[in-house]
Amino acid sequence: MENNLYDERKEKILSFIKDKEYKPMRAKHIAEFMQVPAQDRDMFYNMIDELAQSGDIIITQKGKINDIARDNLYKGVFKGNPKGFGFVAAEGFEEEIFIPAPFVKDALHKDKVLFRLTDREKYEGEIVKILERGMKHIVATYEQVKNYGFAVPDENKIANDIFIPAGKSKGAVTGHKVLVKITKPGDKNSSPEGVVTEIIGHMNDPGVDMLSVIYRYDLPLDFPDRVYGETKNISDTVTEEEIFGREDLRAVTMVTIDGEDAKDLDDAVSVEKLDNGNYRLGVYIADVSHYVKEGSALDKEAYKRGTSVYLTDRVIPMLPHKLSNGICSLNEGEDRLSLCCIMEIDKKGDIVSHDIKKAVINVNRRMSYNVVYDILTNKDSEYIEEYSDLVPMFKEMEDLRNILKEKRSKRGAIEFKSDEAKIVTDEQGKPVDIIKRERNVATSIIEEFMLAANETVAEHFYWLDIPFVYRIHEEPDEEKFERLKRFIGAFGYVIKGNSKHPKSYSQLLAGIENTPEELLINKMTLRSMKQAKYTDKSDKHFGLAARYYCHFTSPIRRYPDLQIHRIISEYLDGRLTEKRTEHYAKMLAEVSRLCSENERRAEEAEKEADKYKIAEYMYSRVGQEFEGIISSVTSWGIYVELPNTVEGMVSVKDITDDNYEFDEERMRYIGIVSHKTYTVGDKVKVLLTRVSLEARTIDFEFVK
Repeated sequence: MENNLYDERKEKILSFIKDKEYKPMRAKHIAEFMQVPAQDRDMFYNMIDELAQSGDIIITQKGKINDIARDNLYKGVFKGNPKGFGFVAAEGFEEEIFIPAPFVKDALHKDKVLFRLTDREKYEGEIVKILERGMKHIVATYEQVKNYGFAVPDENKIANDIFIPAGKSKGAVTGHKVLVKITKPGDKNSSPEGVVTEIIGHMNDPGVDMLSVIYRYDLPLDFPDRVYGETKNISDTVTEEEIFGREDLRAVTMVTIDGEDAKDLDDAVSVEKLDNGNYRLGVYIADVSHYVKEGSALDKEAYKRGTSVYLTDRVIPMLPHKLSNGICSLNEGEDRLSLCCIMEIDKKGDIVSHDIKKAVINVNRRMSYNVVYDILTNKDSEYIEEYSDLVPMFKEMEDLRNILKEKRSKRGAIEFKSDEAKIVTDEQGKPVDIIKRERNVATSIIEEFMLAANETVAEHFYWLDIPFVYRIHEEPDEEKFERLKRFIGAFGYVIKGNSKHPKSYSQLLAGIENTPEELLINKMTLRSMKQAKYTDKSDKHFGLAARYYCHFTSPIRRYPDLQIHRIISEYLDGRLTEKRTEHYAKMLAEVSRLCSENERRAEEAEKEADKYKIAEYMYSRVGQEFEGIISSVTSWGIYVELPNTVEGMVSVKDITDDNYEFDEERMRYIGIVSHKTYTVGDKVKVLLTRVSLEARTIDFEFVK
């Protein structure tokens, strides 16, 4: 309560300073004007200092206080570049602000900064102040030089190595992965200075690569004791008391369909063909909110994590295993508490009625994507007899999936084609194989059913007009749209219509199917899009061509789903009072923002972990030849993708059989003498020449 009062008072001060009638004045004059009592003056001055430190106000050299916007100042997050310059992402700006190297000052990648906009037309600026360091520590590789050393950051967006003075290395030797704290910022003439705070291990030791990723992205290694303490009080089985008041759906035939190695089973599904020709689709989601109460240690830790993180050889779960793999996981043959969305869907794919309710369920069988796929595509499948009682339902699931997919396609939902790698590791975490992750009819069944449930729940609660967390995807901005049109125009393609409708994009992607440039145009189209995010305000999801959308189906591994489950549960129980509604209305904007941030962090960490393992896998294959396809062409080199999705680069300087010119418009290289071309989609043979584990890069040369 005291904290709320303190924040309210600080907000009043900020509102006073931001008022259009305000004229810059000293702190004591503001206090007098706002009639701050003498006994509260010290607290008032603390608030002014905090507002200045957070970058909400600026204090001039003469001691006068002003709103940052009046001084052409803005807050944002700095993104570094190895060449010394950088960009700032800031709210209210459609593009990132370019910061030339001389005006970066001592800002480092991910720092929260105060910047001045120096050229609004060119989107250029300068860093004025570091508000908060974005990285608590920097993960680096230590290099010993006499009695001092240098730490080479893993983050390549940090332009300089960090000087480690004598006696500040904590005993690290060359090759150690270390955590470094900056003690003295660098400038254009000198590197930043720091101290080693922890030695992670030698870069060649098993597991150190993944630990480096974990530390680099500040991911948690374990749960606090207070969290484990709370799990001790949670039963391993569902009790009769917990079932009371729920609908008993244990007699309904339902299955889970997941990857073979999945352990946290969020969702189960059932399909029934009705007498009127419609389908009844049941989507049954684990009722995690029953066990994770708001404000508990479990809830606070889940909120802090935001999502489970799936690194190459391990999972960092949002919830402890007792919940994620135990009582919350919809394990075969076990009674489980569930929030359900049961829909009646007609032959056109329209949801004609739905019911959202709390239930107790019992999953009949735990199925895998591979088994269901084999049953549906192989009339001689060995699994048909084993699952004979379920085969008719699987066929109805496929029929309904086709109906739902066709409906989404007609309304313009965008279907991107991208190859994902599955990296197989041994018990020591060493990569032993890389295979292409296949998408098939079984994975598509679950995707379509989850999309239907997510849209239905979002629309239902939108019209109830109560606070909620939505998943939105804004339309591309006009400049990126025009850039994409110019790019595909070089290949002879056009985008019909305008950027306001996803159908323009879906028609483009349909038109390039099975062409050499399909992969590249898919990538470039995806890059033209904005990132999806969570918000407390409902808006369209551009990529899905959906008017209403939310994340409802994965509360074990995503906090936004858990958050809306809590709201849904309170609503269904009649506990969503006016007071609780106001409570959610105040908090959900911040919940959405933090969940979006944590989602980005998890995605970056997962990609970085895969890069480590792919480089490690290819390292022992230097000198081998491979066949691949040119996936991208740039001014500095040609990227080649192998059948297992591994991508490496052929540097321009390593193409020596002719002098080649870069045709930027057609994205190709042309030999001046031979007229030989290298174009996206060409099949090529390459020699693996270099792999850098530190930089996670793979270099090829064309086989002559």
